[in-house]
Amino acid sequence: MASPVIDVHSHCLTEAWFDLLQKHGGPRYTVKEVRGGLRAIHLDGAPFMTPVPAMFDYALRLATMDRHGVDIGVMSLTCPNCYWGGPDVSLQAALIMNDDMATATTAHPDRLRWFASLPWQYPELALNELARAHRAGASGVMVLANVNGQPLTDPFFERIWSAIDALALPVLVHPTAPPGVGEMNMARFQLTASIGFTFDTSLAIARMIYDGFFDRYPKLKIIASHGGGALPYLISRMDQCYDNIPACREKIAVRPSEYLPKIVADAVVFSPDVLELCVKTFGAGNVLYGSDYPHTIGDMPGCLARVNGLPAGTRDKVRGANAQRVFGL
Repeated sequence: MASPVIDVHSHCLTEAWFDLLQKHGGPRYTVKEVRGGLRAIHLDGAPFMTPVPAMFDYALRLATMDRHGVDIGVMSLTCPNCYWGGPDVSLQAALIMNDDMATATTAHPDRLRWFASLPWQYPELALNELARAHRAGASGVMVLANVNGQPLTDPFFERIWSAIDALALPVLVHPTAPPGVGEMNMARFQLTASIGFTFDTSLAIARMIYDGFFDRYPKLKIIASHGGGALPYLISRMDQCYDNIPACREKIAVRPSEYLPKIVADAVVFSPDVLELCVKTFGAGNVLYGSDYPHTIGDMPGCLARVNGLPAGTRDKVRGANAQRVFGL
């Protein structure tokens, strides 16, 4: 019997979260119209996330999943998540979204799952919300690839990572605007979406590898968004640097590529050749179907068609069997 098709990378919002961001996200986060008529969330003046109506509509989500043959969707809050406002506002943003996704999953237990969002910049609040969300049925945790510019490997977050590791929960590392979007002039051509996001993920996972993250947290199940960013293209360069630059060997005793079996990537890439490289890099057992639905560049049918084009043994794993293992479904 074929495994179900499981989409591990899809996003949702609520009007309550969006209203909260518009009231408390400034001055760094603003909402302005962009070319094409949609309103986009801007960071330091550069557009980087465009809410679309489908993000707010569970009925449309389920109908779209039905139309394209997706059995289960794992939802998460997209960027800028809840990393803005003071402690009360940040926690409220997490509560709003976690409660909404939990309610939707309770209403559709055979179709939906969710990643919890946490106010990472306030570790005590984050730990409490992690425990609450886990009790409420969260299938994992979603974290942006930087938290207000802080790397995920910063010792400030160590208690949160230890708690997630103890629960052996999958963690979706999802990009946001990388630090320095203003200096890099990423407002022009909305370069954050096409280039900046992949930089952000690549930096986050590379830091985890070089920092010894996978030695310290052996139960972590890290899911690197968008095919692992640029890592499939750069992992051999990371190995070369490890072999020749002492700073790269400060915290690890094996080449970076030897950590790849501990990392999972999603299949949110946009050509068969790139997907083939992703599978070759991470292994057929470590790539999961995802769509990035319903972002403007999300592609539920296209991403699934590319997965369906993989060789039979690999195709079935990526379509859903790998996700069943990673999430314990």
